[in-house]
Amino acid sequence: MKKYLASVVLFASVWANAQSDQLFSQANDAYNSGEYQKAIELYEEIIADGLHSSELYFNLGNAHYKLNEIGPSIYYYEKALLLNPSDGEIKNNLVYAQNMRLDAIEKMPKTAMAKIYEGVIGLFSFDQWAAMAVISAMIFVLAYLFYYFMRSALKKRIAFISSMVSMFLAFWALIFSYLRHQEYKNDKPAIIFSEEVKITAEPNNRSQAVFILHEGTKVNVLDQYDGWSKIKIADGQTGWMPTENLKSLKDF
Repeated sequence: MKKYLASVVLFASVWANAQSDQLFSQANDAYNSGEYQKAIELYEEIIADGLHSSELYFNLGNAHYKLNEIGPSIYYYEKALLLNPSDGEIKNNLVYAQNMRLDAIEKMPKTAMAKIYEGVIGLFSFDQWAAMAVISAMIFVLAYLFYYFMRSALKKRIAFISSMVSMFLAFWALIFSYLRHQEYKNDKPAIIFSEEVKITAEPNNRSQAVFILHEGTKVNVLDQYDGWSKIKIADGQTGWMPTENLKSLKDF
Protein backbone atom coordinates (compact mmCIF):
# COMPACT_ATOMS: atom_id res chain seq x y z
CA MET A 1 0.00 0.00 0.00
CA LYS A 2 2.81 2.42 0.88
CA LYS A 3 4.57 1.68 -2.42
CA TYR A 4 1.29 2.37 -4.25
CA LEU A 5 0.84 5.72 -2.49
CA ALA A 6 4.45 6.68 -3.21
CA SER A 7 3.95 5.84 -6.87
CA VAL A 8 0.79 7.96 -7.01
CA VAL A 9 2.58 10.94 -5.41
CA LEU A 10 5.55 10.56 -7.76
CA PHE A 11 3.26 10.33 -10.81
CA ALA A 12 1.29 13.40 -9.66
CA SER A 13 4.53 15.35 -9.19
CA VAL A 14 5.83 14.39 -12.63
CA TRP A 15 2.47 15.19 -14.23
CA ALA A 16 2.33 18.61 -12.49
CA ASN A 17 5.84 19.46 -13.67
CA ALA A 18 4.98 18.42 -17.21
CA GLN A 19 1.87 20.60 -17.12
CA SER A 20 3.87 23.55 -15.79
CA ASP A 21 6.53 23.11 -18.49
CA GLN A 22 3.80 23.12 -21.11
CA LEU A 23 2.23 26.27 -19.66
CA PHE A 24 5.64 27.94 -19.44
CA SER A 25 6.30 27.15 -23.11
CA GLN A 26 2.86 28.49 -24.10
CA ALA A 27 3.46 31.66 -22.07
CA ASN A 28 6.83 32.19 -23.76
CA ASP A 29 5.23 31.74 -27.17
CA ALA A 30 2.55 34.29 -26.29
CA TYR A 31 5.21 36.73 -25.07
CA ASN A 32 7.27 36.33 -28.26
CA SER A 33 4.10 36.95 -30.30
CA GLY A 34 3.47 40.22 -28.45
CA GLU A 35 0.48 38.83 -26.52
CA TYR A 36 1.80 40.08 -23.19
CA GLN A 37 -1.47 39.92 -21.23
CA LYS A 38 -2.02 36.31 -22.28
CA ALA A 39 1.56 35.49 -21.29
CA ILE A 40 0.98 37.06 -17.86
CA GLU A 41 -2.15 34.97 -17.31
CA LEU A 42 -0.31 31.77 -18.20
CA TYR A 43 2.69 32.61 -15.97
CA GLU A 44 0.32 33.39 -13.09
CA GLU A 45 -1.41 30.05 -13.63
CA ILE A 46 1.94 28.34 -12.97
CA ILE A 47 2.41 30.35 -9.76
CA ALA A 48 -1.13 29.41 -8.67
CA ASP A 49 0.01 25.78 -8.84
CA GLY A 50 2.64 26.60 -6.20
CA LEU A 51 5.70 26.67 -8.46
CA HIS A 52 8.30 29.44 -8.23
CA SER A 53 11.52 30.22 -10.09
CA SER A 54 13.64 33.25 -10.95
CA GLU A 55 13.03 32.59 -14.66
CA LEU A 56 9.26 32.63 -14.15
CA TYR A 57 9.29 35.91 -12.21
CA PHE A 58 11.79 37.45 -14.61
CA ASN A 59 9.51 36.70 -17.57
CA LEU A 60 6.53 38.09 -15.67
CA GLY A 61 8.49 41.28 -15.02
CA ASN A 62 9.35 41.54 -18.72
CA ALA A 63 5.70 41.09 -19.76
CA HIS A 64 4.49 43.79 -17.35
CA TYR A 65 7.32 46.08 -18.45
CA LYS A 66 6.17 45.73 -22.07
CA LEU A 67 2.72 46.91 -20.93
CA ASN A 68 4.28 49.90 -19.08
CA GLU A 69 2.99 48.56 -15.76
CA ILE A 70 5.64 49.95 -13.41
CA GLY A 71 4.63 48.43 -10.08
CA PRO A 72 4.16 44.83 -11.26
CA SER A 73 7.31 44.87 -13.41
CA ILE A 74 9.49 46.04 -10.49
CA TYR A 75 7.71 43.64 -8.15
CA TYR A 76 8.45 40.57 -10.25
CA TYR A 77 12.02 41.62 -11.06
CA GLU A 78 12.65 42.02 -7.33
CA LYS A 79 11.16 38.58 -6.62
CA ALA A 80 13.36 37.07 -9.36
CA LEU A 81 16.37 38.74 -7.75
CA LEU A 82 15.50 37.28 -4.35
CA LEU A 83 15.70 33.80 -5.89
CA ASN A 84 18.81 34.54 -7.97
CA PRO A 85 20.72 37.50 -6.43
CA SER A 86 23.72 37.24 -8.77
CA ASP A 87 21.85 37.36 -12.09
CA GLY A 88 23.12 40.38 -14.03
CA GLU A 89 20.26 40.36 -16.56
CA ILE A 90 17.65 40.62 -13.81
CA LYS A 91 19.56 43.51 -12.22
CA ASN A 92 19.85 45.28 -15.56
CA ASN A 93 16.12 45.02 -16.35
CA LEU A 94 15.24 46.07 -12.81
CA VAL A 95 17.21 49.29 -13.28
CA TYR A 96 15.28 50.03 -16.49
CA ALA A 97 11.98 49.52 -14.67
CA GLN A 98 13.09 51.63 -11.69
CA ASN A 99 13.89 54.51 -14.04
CA MET A 100 10.17 54.66 -14.83
CA ARG A 101 9.26 55.48 -11.21
CA LEU A 102 8.32 58.95 -10.08
CA ASP A 103 10.14 58.63 -6.75
CA ALA A 104 13.90 59.16 -6.75
CA ILE A 105 15.05 58.23 -3.25
CA GLU A 106 18.69 58.47 -2.29
CA LYS A 107 20.02 55.79 0.04
CA MET A 108 21.38 56.75 3.44
CA PRO A 109 25.19 57.08 3.38
CA LYS A 110 27.08 54.27 5.09
CA THR A 111 30.31 54.29 7.04
CA ALA A 112 33.39 52.48 5.73
CA MET A 113 33.00 49.84 8.45
CA ALA A 114 29.35 49.27 7.52
CA LYS A 115 30.32 48.81 3.87
CA ILE A 116 33.06 46.29 4.79
CA TYR A 117 30.64 44.41 7.07
CA GLU A 118 27.95 44.24 4.38
CA GLY A 119 30.54 43.24 1.78
CA VAL A 120 31.80 40.32 3.86
CA ILE A 121 28.50 39.06 5.26
CA GLY A 122 26.79 39.54 1.92
CA LEU A 123 29.15 37.17 0.11
CA PHE A 124 26.79 34.27 0.82
CA SER A 125 23.23 33.65 1.93
CA PHE A 126 22.58 32.42 5.49
CA ASP A 127 22.13 28.81 4.34
CA GLN A 128 25.40 28.98 2.36
CA TRP A 129 27.22 30.33 5.44
CA ALA A 130 25.66 27.47 7.47
CA ALA A 131 26.83 24.90 4.93
CA MET A 132 30.34 26.38 5.09
CA ALA A 133 30.25 26.11 8.90
CA VAL A 134 29.33 22.41 8.68
CA ILE A 135 32.02 21.66 6.10
CA SER A 136 34.66 23.52 8.13
CA ALA A 137 33.63 21.62 11.27
CA MET A 138 34.03 18.32 9.42
CA ILE A 139 37.47 19.38 8.20
CA PHE A 140 38.38 20.29 11.79
CA VAL A 141 37.44 16.79 13.00
CA LEU A 142 39.42 15.10 10.21
CA ALA A 143 42.45 17.36 10.75
CA TYR A 144 42.36 16.65 14.49
CA LEU A 145 42.24 12.89 13.84
CA PHE A 146 45.21 13.20 11.49
CA TYR A 147 47.06 15.15 14.20
CA TYR A 148 46.27 12.45 16.75
CA PHE A 149 47.39 9.50 14.63
CA MET A 150 50.32 10.97 12.66
CA ARG A 151 53.84 10.21 13.88
CA SER A 152 55.75 12.72 11.76
CA ALA A 153 56.30 16.04 13.56
CA LEU A 154 55.86 18.00 10.30
CA LYS A 155 52.59 16.25 9.44
CA LYS A 156 51.31 16.73 12.99
CA ARG A 157 52.13 20.46 12.73
CA ILE A 158 50.30 20.76 9.39
CA ALA A 159 47.31 18.86 10.76
CA PHE A 160 47.22 21.04 13.89
CA ILE A 161 47.35 24.29 11.90
CA SER A 162 44.66 22.97 9.53
CA SER A 163 42.40 22.05 12.42
CA MET A 164 42.79 25.50 14.02
CA VAL A 165 42.09 27.29 10.72
CA SER A 166 39.04 25.15 10.01
CA MET A 167 37.73 25.69 13.55
CA PHE A 168 38.20 29.46 13.10
CA LEU A 169 36.33 29.36 9.78
CA ALA A 170 33.53 27.22 11.23
CA PHE A 171 33.05 29.66 14.12
CA TRP A 172 32.81 32.76 11.94
CA ALA A 173 30.73 31.04 9.26
CA LEU A 174 28.24 30.09 11.98
CA ILE A 175 28.19 33.68 13.30
CA PHE A 176 27.69 35.10 9.80
CA SER A 177 24.95 32.56 9.10
CA TYR A 178 23.10 33.69 12.23
CA LEU A 179 23.52 37.39 11.40
CA ARG A 180 22.36 36.86 7.81
CA HIS A 181 19.35 34.91 9.04
CA GLN A 182 18.45 37.72 11.45
CA GLU A 183 18.76 40.22 8.61
CA TYR A 184 16.53 38.06 6.43
CA LYS A 185 13.90 37.82 9.18
CA ASN A 186 13.93 41.56 9.88
CA ASP A 187 13.93 42.53 6.20
CA LYS A 188 10.33 42.62 4.96
CA PRO A 189 10.50 44.30 1.55
CA ALA A 190 7.36 45.29 -0.34
CA ILE A 191 6.44 47.24 -3.48
CA ILE A 192 3.83 50.00 -3.64
CA PHE A 193 1.10 49.14 -6.13
CA SER A 194 -1.13 52.22 -5.88
CA GLU A 195 -0.50 55.11 -8.26
CA GLU A 196 0.01 57.50 -5.34
CA VAL A 197 -0.20 57.01 -1.58
CA LYS A 198 0.13 59.43 1.33
CA ILE A 199 2.47 58.33 4.10
CA THR A 200 1.08 59.51 7.44
CA ALA A 201 2.61 60.01 10.87
CA GLU A 202 0.05 57.70 12.52
CA PRO A 203 -1.96 54.65 11.38
CA ASN A 204 -5.24 56.47 10.63
CA ASN A 205 -6.77 58.69 7.95
CA ARG A 206 -6.91 61.70 10.29
CA SER A 207 -3.13 61.87 10.67
CA GLN A 208 -1.07 64.42 8.78
CA ALA A 209 0.74 63.25 5.64
CA VAL A 210 4.52 63.41 6.06
CA PHE A 211 5.43 62.52 2.46
CA ILE A 212 3.98 60.92 -0.67
CA LEU A 213 5.14 57.80 -2.52
CA HIS A 214 4.21 56.42 -5.93
CA GLU A 215 3.81 53.10 -7.72
CA GLY A 216 6.88 50.89 -7.92
CA THR A 217 8.72 52.27 -4.88
CA LYS A 218 10.34 49.65 -2.68
CA VAL A 219 9.82 49.93 1.08
CA ASN A 220 10.61 47.85 4.14
CA VAL A 221 7.69 46.97 6.41
CA LEU A 222 8.56 47.59 10.05
CA ASP A 223 5.22 46.97 11.72
CA GLN A 224 1.53 46.39 11.01
CA TYR A 225 -1.59 47.56 12.85
CA ASP A 226 -5.28 47.32 11.99
CA GLY A 227 -4.90 47.39 8.20
CA TRP A 228 -1.95 49.81 8.26
CA SER A 229 1.76 49.18 7.70
CA LYS A 230 4.63 51.17 9.13
CA ILE A 231 7.21 51.47 6.36
CA LYS A 232 10.76 52.72 5.96
CA ILE A 233 12.29 53.93 2.69
CA ALA A 234 15.92 53.92 1.58
CA ASP A 235 16.69 57.42 2.88
CA GLY A 236 15.58 56.49 6.41
CA GLN A 237 12.17 58.17 6.49
CA THR A 238 9.33 56.25 8.14
CA GLY A 239 5.56 56.50 8.21
CA TRP A 240 2.28 54.63 7.97
CA MET A 241 0.26 53.63 4.92
CA PRO A 242 -2.72 51.33 4.19
CA THR A 243 -1.49 47.74 3.85
CA GLU A 244 -3.76 47.17 0.84
CA ASN A 245 -1.49 49.42 -1.25
CA LEU A 246 1.51 47.12 -0.72
CA LYS A 247 2.58 43.72 -2.03
CA SER A 248 5.14 41.74 -0.05
CA LEU A 249 8.12 40.38 -1.97
CA LYS A 250 8.55 37.32 0.26
CA ASP A 251 5.07 35.87 -0.24
CA PHE A 252 6.36 32.72 -1.95
